[in-house]
Amino acid sequence: MGQRPAPQKFRLRRTMMFMNAQKPGLIKDAYIYGSDSIILDLEDAVAENQKDAARFSLYQALKNIDYGKTEVLVRINGLDTPHWEEDIRCVVAGGADGIRIAKCESAVDVKLVEEHVEKAEKEFGVEVGRTLLMAALESPLGIMNAYEIVTASDRMFGCAISGGDFRKSMHVQIEKDGIEMLTARGQMLLAARAAGVQCFDTMFPNIDDMETFKAEVIQNRRMGFDGKSIVNPKQIQFVHDTFAPTAKEIAYAEKLIRSFNEQADSGVGVYTVDGKMVDIPFFEDARRVLDLAKATGVYQGDL
Repeated sequence: MGQRPAPQKFRLRRTMMFMNAQKPGLIKDAYIYGSDSIILDLEDAVAENQKDAARFSLYQALKNIDYGKTEVLVRINGLDTPHWEEDIRCVVAGGADGIRIAKCESAVDVKLVEEHVEKAEKEFGVEVGRTLLMAALESPLGIMNAYEIVTASDRMFGCAISGGDFRKSMHVQIEKDGIEMLTARGQMLLAARAAGVQCFDTMFPNIDDMETFKAEVIQNRRMGFDGKSIVNPKQIQFVHDTFAPTAKEIAYAEKLIRSFNEQADSGVGVYTVDGKMVDIPFFEDARRVLDLAKATGVYQGDL
């Protein structure tokens, strides 16, 4: 199988499904579930004495399985372990689309990973710059440094919060209303939007508690996340449906764009739609809504 097409820095990433890189039977058909991205995990899912075996399995999967349009990312081991450098060589040699940097806490971490990725790209004849990066923020320091992290490399497409380790560091437990994570989620979102990159929420570990999972996904969408990490295929459809624009949002976006086009030649910068004052930023957001609606397949209009 030839090299995958060059990955896209900005693309639809409503769902990122974690899968154990050590289990060939699990990852060989990962694309059939319909997740926008899959994350083949070399870190927490793999026992310490199985890291080499997991890398071998990962490399074989990357070289021999056609994942189609599904983005393929790999979570490497933390930079405080002896595994991450060889992880990077395996990921780049195999042709994965990108790397999720576990336990990222500073721009220095990002630049170190970037340096080794570029070295591996040159070693294995991969186009320099092809391998994308994203940062997993798992500690108070990582959250505090979010902006410097997501602006540390041109390869960086986004960041995600990792709830398990973050909650441990904050001495809190999972709450149904998510209050224990609100500050961190909000700060990370602000950093991502300021940097112009995407932002993803943590996975929800209890796959049998769909009620709380759904409430969390709805909250994620209302807060402004681009998507969510997931751990089970049955979580995919609800996330995709929730992150798609509603019919009401699409209709209003169409109205805004049409009204803007009508006013464009008159030189009017501020006007009213449905009794509300609107200006250029409203039009830009309306365009974003329709672009997202097209990408998710819920809009086939011509605007």
